[in-house]
Amino acid sequence: MKNKKLNQWLWKWHVIAGLVSAPFIILLAITGCIYLFKDIYEKPTREPIKAVKPLHTSFSYEAQKRVADSILGKSHNAMLVSTKNTQATEFISGRFGHKKSIYINPYTNEPTGRITATDGLMYTVRKLHGELLLSSTGTLVVELIASWMVVLLLTGIFIWWPARNWRLQGFFIPRWKKGKQVLLRDLHAITAFWISGLLLLVLAGAFPWTEVVGSNFKTVQKVTGTGFPKSWMGIGIEEPSNDKKISLDKIVAKAKTLNLSGEVRIDFPKGPNGVYSVGNTYYPDLSLQQKFHFNQYTGNLSLHQNWNEVGVLMRGRMWVMAFHQGQFGPWNWWLMLFSAILLTISSITAIFSYFSRKPAGKWMVPKVPKSFVVSPVVIFVIALLAIVFPLFGLSVLLILVVEKFQNRKTSSNNHK
Repeated sequence: MKNKKLNQWLWKWHVIAGLVSAPFIILLAITGCIYLFKDIYEKPTREPIKAVKPLHTSFSYEAQKRVADSILGKSHNAMLVSTKNTQATEFISGRFGHKKSIYINPYTNEPTGRITATDGLMYTVRKLHGELLLSSTGTLVVELIASWMVVLLLTGIFIWWPARNWRLQGFFIPRWKKGKQVLLRDLHAITAFWISGLLLLVLAGAFPWTEVVGSNFKTVQKVTGTGFPKSWMGIGIEEPSNDKKISLDKIVAKAKTLNLSGEVRIDFPKGPNGVYSVGNTYYPDLSLQQKFHFNQYTGNLSLHQNWNEVGVLMRGRMWVMAFHQGQFGPWNWWLMLFSAILLTISSITAIFSYFSRKPAGKWMVPKVPKSFVVSPVVIFVIALLAIVFPLFGLSVLLILVVEKFQNRKTSSNNHK
């Protein structure tokens, strides 16, 4: 049997958190849903830049790189190995939000165009989803909402978990004939409950991008040695050689013989002590990702690394981040779309459910019996959540201070 007083206390905080978070959750769900269509939306404008008509002869990769570098005004960081003869060669500079790509037709050695990470509507959608178009301040707000969303899901599961018999109606299927209030409540609660585990996994994939939780997670990785090995991003040569560097074409040829799955990238040497690093990104099976480092003077293999050499926390982090973006294939994409739609429905019905119940002209918050005392177990759970999600912890302290001040003010007015 559930503790009814605890249920009322959790319901109170569930309602308060929901009132503050719901509009933001709806925004995040809708923008996340839209961003899933990024590749489909951008294909008509980007495909002509990436596609070329094959000819009998092609220019060397060295020649193509010189053209790309001359357009950029400096040397590129990397290139992608084309898998089809109908693809332009992509040369890359910068990373993540600063990434820029110049495409070269290998048959004419002329640029077909350039693509920048900040181009287009989908970049704005991504910024709205991740930081509300408010830069680092917005990122903190989104992190706070995401932290409270974890609490909303956990408290919601406890509050809704049936104390009655497990009837089909109200547990699996909304009760359509019990009136508007019951219907709205069921649409919110049933939908949220049956996707709660999935939503917690989606949230786990979002936190690595956050300011506080994300930074703390990276610190834990560093301290425990469970991130990427330092050598994963490149190793150094003990002594630079006076010999001429091997051509880029030879490295591309070596990369092709490796038969790596997915997108294959070659990172160029950073200075005279650097190496060519060949690696692949393959979301259907992350364990197939590898790294090969080649001496830039001899072309000899200096180091080969497999995915199992990457720390367990980094492997878990990369998995949940890829899952969050629907990158594991059609099943993952449809699952994320399904989750975003149901989360939107659940949040909207929660708002309508609240306003259909509350008295006109005043806010309604569930009352908690004065005899209720928070148990040490609940305090421990809240403290644990506050440690994992520091912004949640700070917001709880702020709410408690405000609530205590209001209680004192109410008590003072009652004595007058």
